[in-house]
Amino acid sequence: MRSEYLFTSESVSEGHPDKVSDQVSDAVVDLFLSKDPQARVACETMTTTQLVVLAGEVRGKGMIDTQGNWEPGAQEEIQKAVRDCVKDIGYEQSGFHWQNLQFYNNLHPQSADIAQGVDASGNKDEGAGDQGIMFGFACDETPDLMPATLDFSHKILQRMAADRHSGKAPFLEPDSKSQVTLRYRDGKPVAATAIVVSTQHAPGYHEGEKEAGLKAYVKQVVADLLPAELLSDETAYHINPTGKFEIGGPDGDAGLTGRKIIVDTYGGASPHGGGAFSGKDPTKVDRSAAYVTRYIAKNIVAAGLAERCTIQVAYAIGVSHPLSLYVDTHGTGIVSDEALEAAITAVAKDRLGALTPRGIRQGLALNKPIYRRTAAYGHFGRKPDGDAFPWERTDLVDALKAAVG
Repeated sequence: MRSEYLFTSESVSEGHPDKVSDQVSDAVVDLFLSKDPQARVACETMTTTQLVVLAGEVRGKGMIDTQGNWEPGAQEEIQKAVRDCVKDIGYEQSGFHWQNLQFYNNLHPQSADIAQGVDASGNKDEGAGDQGIMFGFACDETPDLMPATLDFSHKILQRMAADRHSGKAPFLEPDSKSQVTLRYRDGKPVAATAIVVSTQHAPGYHEGEKEAGLKAYVKQVVADLLPAELLSDETAYHINPTGKFEIGGPDGDAGLTGRKIIVDTYGGASPHGGGAFSGKDPTKVDRSAAYVTRYIAKNIVAAGLAERCTIQVAYAIGVSHPLSLYVDTHGTGIVSDEALEAAITAVAKDRLGALTPRGIRQGLALNKPIYRRTAAYGHFGRKPDGDAFPWERTDLVDALKAAVG
């Protein structure tokens, strides 16, 4: 690793068109899981001007009967969940309004060919919902054990959204993006060199005193959230650098589920297996295995066994056990990476029933309607809260320490 370098991560708000799509897809997942914890959902959402379209495959008691027909009222419940999601984000604009938008539901029953590979039967355990590789990551740059560039990018937009919802910043509209560039020295962040924030705003906030007030507000948010030692007169701010930003959200750009996978994970500081999370029930290892590898990597760093940790697992559709497990502590581990791989296997077998889809789901209690909250501001680095974000707990620390001796 170079002794000094710049690194950048971005985030997008809950009102970004792709994030609207992610949240709608996860609202559908939560609805199905609230009816049937064993439901299967693969829901894709497309959003554009005054339009939301769902497509994908589903299965679940209380929603679809055994013949593949919608239960009475099920489609109305889906539409209500979608409109409520858009309303909660805050879209009541002429180009995208929760009440006036057109809605099309093209979900259909899950393929029997996929189901036979995933479902448990006879002596066959539940198989992975698809092939693929998944990564988990943690580092000691922030208290949340996340890359600082991404952590700060998320927190800037979370604060702005909270102020918008509370009325403290009524000039803000739902769509916004942030980007933070930090200078690293010997692997640690030492200075913020650039802050970028582009936010949709109320009419007129791109000129004169209103524009100055908006920019002053954003700078104060940054000052409140970033450590003071990282900010200086050398920090460059780019706030709404294109000027006017009144048309935003799905009215300004079409949105699709799964297009912000780097925002959702580690901001580019870790490899990504390529699979998106939102819209998928937890039998899909794209989601559940990414969660469990974050869980283990975070506990390794929290235990002081490494300053940075990357974990990769791989699965085949219909096969229950992972095909491989790989650990890289980037030269920061106090024990060998091979020792950590052995410790993970032992701890996972004891605490999760091995790294199988069923073991992960049961060990982390993932068959619950907990997913819409994950679909904006990152799936990782969040605070465990009731049933939500169980993969952010650090309750494996003692077991991992014991396993490595």
